[in-house]
Amino acid sequence: MAYTDQKMSGGKIGAIVIVALIHVALGYAFITGLASNFVKQATQKLDTFNVDEPPPPPPEDPPPPPPDQPNLPPPPTTVVTPPPIIQTPVPAPVMQTTTVIPPQQPTSPPAPPAPPSPPAPPAAPVISQQASSKGTPQSWYSTDDYPASALRAEAAGRVTVRVTVDANGRVSSCSVTGSSGNRDLDDTTCRVAQRRGRYTPAKDQSGNPIQSTSSYSVRWEVPKE
Repeated sequence: MAYTDQKMSGGKIGAIVIVALIHVALGYAFITGLASNFVKQATQKLDTFNVDEPPPPPPEDPPPPPPDQPNLPPPPTTVVTPPPIIQTPVPAPVMQTTTVIPPQQPTSPPAPPAPPSPPAPPAAPVISQQASSKGTPQSWYSTDDYPASALRAEAAGRVTVRVTVDANGRVSSCSVTGSSGNRDLDDTTCRVAQRRGRYTPAKDQSGNPIQSTSSYSVRWEVPKE
């Protein structure tokens, strides 16, 4: 009897274990299948979900053009007046006085006096009688006085000179006032006048001989052979 009880208790325990394993397997399969179906359905729902976007707003109509406006006068010009200039009073300088007398500074020597002005030239004497030549001036010249260079060039012409006659009646200087066109003829005319010219000198109002000037002309002509 005891042996039978031990044999039955061992088989009973094995049956209980098998039944428990079967329940665990069925529970695992049930839980796994349900989870798979739930995930599959959720995925299908997510795939088939469509979001309806609102349509874009219609384009706005452009604003109407402004109506033609009449020619309006330009806006008035604003004249900006600068602010008045404000002059700031400047205080007068302060004069400082002192009772200390500075030492006397050396003064520069006085400027030398200006040289006296030269005396005025004496007044020209009044000629009461003009100088007159002794003989004609043409008589002072001869063919021998004709310059050789002027003869070779067959130069001729009239020479006018102004001579200065001193108080003794001699020609002290001579200048050509009218040229003949030949330098040798001009120079010879003055040279002969100073060597041979003789005058009665001019006189002043008291009858004293004085210096004066006189003019004359000489015509040079090539002598004929």
